[in-house]
Amino acid sequence: MLSLNSRSRVVMITSAGCNALDYLLAGPAHVHAVDMNPRQNALLQLKMAVIGMNSFADLFQTFGEGSHPEFPDLLRSARPALTPYAAKFWREKSDYFKSTHLNPSFYYRGTAGRMAWIARQSFLGTNKNVRKYMNDLLASKTVEEQQELYEKVRPMLWNGFVKWLLAQPLAMAMLGVPRAQIRLIETQFPGGLTGYIQTKLEHVFTKMPFQDNYFWRVYLTGKYTRECCPRYLQKDNQDALRENLPRLTTHTSTLANFLRENPSSYSHYVLLDHQDWLAAHMPEALTEEWKLILENSQPGTRILMRSASPVIDFIPGSARRHLRLDTEMAEKLHVLDRVGTYGSTLFAEIIS
Repeated sequence: MLSLNSRSRVVMITSAGCNALDYLLAGPAHVHAVDMNPRQNALLQLKMAVIGMNSFADLFQTFGEGSHPEFPDLLRSARPALTPYAAKFWREKSDYFKSTHLNPSFYYRGTAGRMAWIARQSFLGTNKNVRKYMNDLLASKTVEEQQELYEKVRPMLWNGFVKWLLAQPLAMAMLGVPRAQIRLIETQFPGGLTGYIQTKLEHVFTKMPFQDNYFWRVYLTGKYTRECCPRYLQKDNQDALRENLPRLTTHTSTLANFLRENPSSYSHYVLLDHQDWLAAHMPEALTEEWKLILENSQPGTRILMRSASPVIDFIPGSARRHLRLDTEMAEKLHVLDRVGTYGSTLFAEIIS
């Protein structure tokens, strides 16, 4: 969709940094990872530091297995490549990579991680057949096999407690879903929040091949496998990643402030779903952000974004007239999204 190449200059939301590292494999001119949350940038910096240490065993142990028995020693070695904030943060959170009987994985730490762990325990505690279903799902080879498995377990999977848990605003907040998105779902999706979650999960479990779905594997198991993991955790990609690391920079800032402080002509913007929040709470900031995007772009600049809403209708008219929407491409690839929890995808090019 993005068609990255050696001339690409990407501005993106950092999130956990997996996508930024994935884009590096295309050999772009530069990737700017921007996030208001310094913890997200600290996480990406840690991944970059461990990649730069040229120890694939340590990299996969830390971010593939989700734990490292000697993480404090690893952190000391990584320290020169970290910002002072990131070094202090990970020193204080070293126990995140300690595997315990109660909590075996880094991926079940933090607020979103704890909620994933609670949801997992809720599902698996429902019935021993549900636990068997999860193991069979992870081992499934075809979508048809997944569909047969799901039909057998559906009544047990969606019991009253699980529905109640997933309908709680606190649960959604812990997963990083802001109230603005919850309101969009509740007002625009049949069945409200619970119906939305059930429909989206059913799509993931019955329509999408699960064999390579590393997004959901890590939720269900707390770790990846060598065969099912993000590309930055694949051994064959390490040389290219290390070579391109200088082309990736993190910025703790709003997107608008980054563009004010780093004016240029960028070729790609990957906005994730943060504009849902701006549209609900700061419409003036939304308009300003689009103004800055247009000022720091060129004809042909590509924009990829997501929303909890089935339709993205909040782009200001002053920006909308400069965009050519590729709805065919967006809709075609939206249904192939392995995360499967967004309401819609927008893909556009700037035309003037």
